[in-house]
Amino acid sequence: MRALVAWADDTSRNLGVRALAHGAAALATRVWPDAEVDFQNFGRGAAPMPVGRLRSLVKERVTSRAGLLAWLSTYDVVLDTRSGDSFADIYGVRRLARMTAFAELAAQAGVPVVLAPQTIGPFGTRAGRALGRRGLRRAALVMSRDHESTAYATRLGRTPDVTTTDVVFALPQPDAPRTRDVVLNVSGLLWQPGPHVDATAYRGVVRGLLDGLAADGRTVTLLAHVLDSPLGDNDVPALREVAAEWPDLEVVVPADLEEVRTVVASAEVVVGSRMHACLNALSVGTPAVPLAYSRKFAPLLADLGWEHTVDLRTHADPVAAVRAAVALDGLDVAAKATRDRAQAMLRPAEDALRGLA
Repeated sequence: MRALVAWADDTSRNLGVRALAHGAAALATRVWPDAEVDFQNFGRGAAPMPVGRLRSLVKERVTSRAGLLAWLSTYDVVLDTRSGDSFADIYGVRRLARMTAFAELAAQAGVPVVLAPQTIGPFGTRAGRALGRRGLRRAALVMSRDHESTAYATRLGRTPDVTTTDVVFALPQPDAPRTRDVVLNVSGLLWQPGPHVDATAYRGVVRGLLDGLAADGRTVTLLAHVLDSPLGDNDVPALREVAAEWPDLEVVVPADLEEVRTVVASAEVVVGSRMHACLNALSVGTPAVPLAYSRKFAPLLADLGWEHTVDLRTHADPVAAVRAAVALDGLDVAAKATRDRAQAMLRPAEDALRGLA
């Protein structure tokens, strides 16, 4: 069995993307223990040509000159992650079109394409909705990772075959003692001006949390979940700015996915602006308080029975809400129950993959 995980890779600077890559691979090997798993993302992978340009993909579909179709035909299945939340047009229609074109090339090569567990939608444009319907219709198997995505896909004309949860819960558990108190993930995506939340307000929330948690007697460790790179949305510059104001704080810039999972496992609680910082925490049994900035957070976490999400877009006082959540009794027990519930929710995804054989 040869499986290709598309739109995630095991060397991305975004550790959420690495979690998707390793999680999808772990899900595949639960079903096919001898599976050989490769990864293909925009700039990295084993493909014989770059796959990040729509024009090149369209040309290859007609000419087959670069050998992409022949390469794809060597796989038994493509697990199409769409980077977790890119089966949508929130990042632009061209990104959606590129990913859709790649999936159609795989299908043309005779390989079943599985929409791996992910957020489906939203599509705010006519072209986005058309591409969404097309991608759902042509997939051999569709998995959503929350009930809202299932409902959204159903409205587009294809009810997902499986409603499951995020593949991060398929990853192995690190063995780490609880040596840290509050681990705070600061997002470079939100620290800079962008379409998700007001950057000035977000900076105010981070500073308010640091002051408020200190007043509550809590010790804070700062954590990057997107590593340093030329891209502007990495977390490291934001952490440096915060650390310059609070020089006594521990700052962790992990080397890889294994290290970040060990760090969150060592915490009493994680407060995360990156969704996979929170999912990594919950998947190892550590309580997490997500600072949500999009639709992908709340439905997934609610399906897991985890009700401690603070939405930066709508909450009147995010700082007070986080401080209250962090102080709740029984968080540790609830987090471990959430982890176990997620394991059970992955089983239908495993069964569906077995049905492809």
